[in-house]
Amino acid sequence: MNKALLTILLLTLSNTFMTLAWYGHLKFKSVNSLSNLGIEAIILISWGIALFEYMFQVPANRMGFTGNGGPFNLWQLKVIQEVITLSVFTIFAVTFFKTETFRLNHLIGFGFLVLAVYFIFKK
Repeated sequence: MNKALLTILLLTLSNTFMTLAWYGHLKFKSVNSLSNLGIEAIILISWGIALFEYMFQVPANRMGFTGNGGPFNLWQLKVIQEVITLSVFTIFAVTFFKTETFRLNHLIGFGFLVLAVYFIFKK
């Protein structure tokens, strides 16, 4: 597998764990065994999940960075990561939070992010 594809795959895995760590606890109220947890326990659970985020994020950035022989400069890595973050978050929000809807303004905003990727990669 080439470095570009592997970097994107690792960033996607990382962002999946990040989304779970940052927003997954918002569904704890609907799970009987988790509904009475205090903020301290929720923070510790989120940190535990975030550990896996870093286990994928750090290698992805090291491998993907041009300074380490990868295909992406720092700006490109950051924009790729942001687009992946919003894509993963959209799937998460629509799947797990049925009250959240994906609207036209969200689509337009994502379109601008795709344009950002285009301009960041343009020579």
